[in-house]
Amino acid sequence: MNFSFKNRSLLVLMMIFAIALVGCDRKPAGGTSTGEGGAGNGGNTGGKKTVAFAQMENTGPWRIAESNSMRSEAAKRADKYNFVYTDAQSTTAKQVSDVEDLIARKVDAIFLAPREAEGFSSVFQAAKAANIPIILIDREATGTPGVDFVTVIKSDFIREGQRAGEWLANKMNGKAGIVELKGTTGSSVANDRSKGFMDEIGKHPDMKVIASQDGNFTRAEGQKVMENIIQAQGKAITAVYAHNDEMALGAIQALKAANMNPGKDVIIISVDGQKSALQSIIAGDMNATVECNPRFGPIAFDTLEKYWRGETIPPQIINEDRFFDASNAAQFVEEAY
Repeated sequence: MNFSFKNRSLLVLMMIFAIALVGCDRKPAGGTSTGEGGAGNGGNTGGKKTVAFAQMENTGPWRIAESNSMRSEAAKRADKYNFVYTDAQSTTAKQVSDVEDLIARKVDAIFLAPREAEGFSSVFQAAKAANIPIILIDREATGTPGVDFVTVIKSDFIREGQRAGEWLANKMNGKAGIVELKGTTGSSVANDRSKGFMDEIGKHPDMKVIASQDGNFTRAEGQKVMENIIQAQGKAITAVYAHNDEMALGAIQALKAANMNPGKDVIIISVDGQKSALQSIIAGDMNATVECNPRFGPIAFDTLEKYWRGETIPPQIINEDRFFDASNAAQFVEEAY
């Protein structure tokens, strides 16, 4: 069929109008985050920034309290942030993969609790190239603050070990056969808590570590390791220094099963300050614990916001921690995690 010039012009105008209508009805690219653990595209979605927490694991009271603190603080600031949470399930390789995925999703910032000190250089480089700030919380990783990551927010793990050593040396009048239950091999916290403790008891020639073994920060492994050490060392054991409360509580069970008297014949000191440890101090089975506060949510988000405002962030931010023994455990037990 032949069309006149006038009809062809009218057809062209109608087609242009139809295309314009379709264009006006298109949705903006990107989409919105589905919230914690969701598959959102990151970025400034729905007027909010997407902030992620790459947790190393979510087992044990301390780690659960830390995760809950981060979730709680994100919820308080839900008008500004979408929150994404990942759990590496105690595997460093998975944690590296989790961070790689978060970078690919173009989140706006990442909080990272690194399981080990080594292994994260590639993701630090990738995040820097993508202009995604990473803030380390509770543990260090190999790298330079201000270059590879913004900062590390943590307790002073060396000082925790020193405080445990000071207290134990005083309690034992400078003489003890000590079992050291160490945390996860390769972690900054285990290295530092051991160094601080050994530096302090080194001032007392009769304070001797007669066994030192990795209990991986868990109650079950702490108990199993302690059972083996009791078989080897027996009554030579007069004190236990555990890198966390969970291992100390496991050691107490092993000592009781061996008819050794924890809290009296064998003095127990650890680190963390969880509620079950304070309850054990009140019961007389444990003697003391150095607090390591797991409630990182407020300071983590405050630090990130200061960074985005262009404020100078120090290379380390140290939490202040308390010390619990028989003199104050009952006073603070209800506020412990």
